[in-house]
Amino acid sequence: MTDFTHLYVYLIKHLDSENQSEPLYRRLSLALSDALKSNILPASAHLPSERKLSDKLDLSRVTVRRALDELQADGFLQRRQGARTSVTPRLEKPLSVLTGFSAELRARGMEPGQRWISRKVVNPTPIESMALGVSPTERIVRLIRVRLADGVPIAVERAAVPQKYLSDGNLVTHSLYEVLASAGAGPARGIQRIRAGIMTKSDTELLEAEPGSPLLIVERRCFLEDGRPVEFTETRYNGERYDFSAELKI
Repeated sequence: MTDFTHLYVYLIKHLDSENQSEPLYRRLSLALSDALKSNILPASAHLPSERKLSDKLDLSRVTVRRALDELQADGFLQRRQGARTSVTPRLEKPLSVLTGFSAELRARGMEPGQRWISRKVVNPTPIESMALGVSPTERIVRLIRVRLADGVPIAVERAAVPQKYLSDGNLVTHSLYEVLASAGAGPARGIQRIRAGIMTKSDTELLEAEPGSPLLIVERRCFLEDGRPVEFTETRYNGERYDFSAELKI
């Protein structure tokens, strides 16, 4: 059984320190979000029940429920019928650094993983042909997988690489960039385009999300030192679990 003592102490302390002019449910929501950001509860952990939170914090069930509803709407919590409320893994990706998914997660103390859908040598689609600068008959390796963070589905990734740089998709077991680097074809720079979208039925099944959930769709083209395209990837991130950040300088 999980010991929530530290969480209760944290919440009671922060409830007292929050702006007293705010509604009580809002103060609880802010205190809980601070607790989640401070890793008082790790990603994918379960929260105490509404009844337990109500009893331990001496708050009404209505107040607790409104706070949890607000956190769910903001993407911090997952609440499903008949299941316990759990913390949503939420990752923040800097836009100015070109890193692979695996390296990015390990830098944040999380374990990367994947569920492979396919690794095939195929002819490119028109979009892949244009992005990679290859002819419609030139073979590419297409890698499709669900990316995981601590076992939780975060994104569906579809990567395309000219076969001259990657002979066989089965060479990639974890990091594509590590395999490319070992072949002397590691990306030197990249360009990204980000747009919003809504999950398809396939997305919701692969990402274990609700219908109509938001997507962050990222298209990335990466290049060798001499400017030749080496990778084109579309990654469909669960918008409730992923943030992008950028440092702005004046």
